[in-house]
Amino acid sequence: MLDRPVAELRDVWEATSFELEKLQTLPACAEAERTGLCKRHAPAWHLSFTPTKPIVPRALGAAAGASPGVAVIRQEGSNGDREMAAALFSGGLQPWDISMSDLVSGRVDLQSFRGLVFVGGFSYADVLGSAKGWAAVLKFRPQLWRALEAFRARADTFSLGVCNGCQLMALLGWVPALRSSGPQSDLDEAALKAPAQPRFIHNDSGRFESRFSSVTIMPSPAVLLKGMEGTTMGVWVAHGEGKAHFPQAAVLDRVLANKLAPVRYVDDDNQVTTSYPFNPNGSVHGIAALCSEDGRHLAMMPHPERCFQPWQWPWMPAGWSSYESGPWLRLFQNAKAFCDESASK
Repeated sequence: MLDRPVAELRDVWEATSFELEKLQTLPACAEAERTGLCKRHAPAWHLSFTPTKPIVPRALGAAAGASPGVAVIRQEGSNGDREMAAALFSGGLQPWDISMSDLVSGRVDLQSFRGLVFVGGFSYADVLGSAKGWAAVLKFRPQLWRALEAFRARADTFSLGVCNGCQLMALLGWVPALRSSGPQSDLDEAALKAPAQPRFIHNDSGRFESRFSSVTIMPSPAVLLKGMEGTTMGVWVAHGEGKAHFPQAAVLDRVLANKLAPVRYVDDDNQVTTSYPFNPNGSVHGIAALCSEDGRHLAMMPHPERCFQPWQWPWMPAGWSSYESGPWLRLFQNAKAFCDESASK
């Protein structure tokens, strides 16, 4: 019979695995995870709101009183579009499956939509780098680019980018989309050229990371996170290039000062961290998301659409078992509330 602590026996069992791990990832990351295992405990998650049940849209299509339409944009190599559509539908919205060929050919007009979502995946297999091929298709087609910019400028619209979509929105300059703080500001949105634009680069571990990570929701102008501030909870991450990179320190300072990094990775004690594996990519200040200054555009590396139902969670605190939905459904319900509020103005 073995009469030793479970943590000690686990270390013996996993020893060979961690030696192999050092050969396929950054050795320091493998060692950080190995040494940290004995200190792990159940995450101290906390909700600042009570999850509510899904909303069934009243009507679809162009019928009177129909729920707001949201374009779910996918590119060659995208995935997660069906999960995203399900989450939007459960939040009371009307998702539309839109391929990039629909936009390029002009078969679809964005003017009829209230929301635009860029989904996750591996557009063009990430051959040029995550989302770079997708961004090129959008930016170098003048008519399509004008349509996108017109959509973004409308006061009654929102956008969401997840994972590959998050990388895309950063490359497009939709986040953080800094407004000018003065007549000669070098942080003006128009002056924030590509070399200065924040973006997402390769994880410190040097490999793809698929984990259920803990994050906290910070105060921010993000309309999709309204009422969620102060919450810490789990969320799926699945990316190889998720490290938030700021080529100019002044841009990072402006992002932090204006609360434009609303989602941060935290450890088991709910402390914002850059430590692996709590922070799966090494992002400075634990940054997992960026939003625009007006709050209407949100880009996040984690996948809220993959855990809006309780059964999609690998673990939940016992006190959450009675909830009729996963806490992340609130993000999609907030999108519906924003559409309703902006339509009434």
